[in-house]
Amino acid sequence: MTTTAPPKPTASELEMLRLLYALGPATAKQVHAAALETRPDMNYATVLRLLQVMHTKGLLARDENQRAHIYAPVQEQESVQTSLLKELIQKAFSGSGKALVLAALRGGHVTPQERQEIQDLLDKED
Repeated sequence: MTTTAPPKPTASELEMLRLLYALGPATAKQVHAAALETRPDMNYATVLRLLQVMHTKGLLARDENQRAHIYAPVQEQESVQTSLLKELIQKAFSGSGKALVLAALRGGHVTPQERQEIQDLLDKED
């Protein structure tokens, strides 16, 4: 039996996933409150609609046992990130993980603390 992975999330859906990974299972009201911290223009109806669409697409599970439905991601955060990263490496870096890492290091996307963590990981591998 083969199972198909949920479709790739859109940018807006990724934002909702990011919030849900941070919050844990949550109601639309809780997700909306979290979204307002970075997006004060985000209205409740938009959040609710996004969550409903994501549930229909198979990106979210929905617990309907309470009056306010509880939404939770179907996939673990690491799984979603790995899938998106593989696609990015293929599309933008011709399949080269090295090119991705070098671009991140050279482009100022890595803090000194993150550089040290990467170095520690590399040293541990040797």
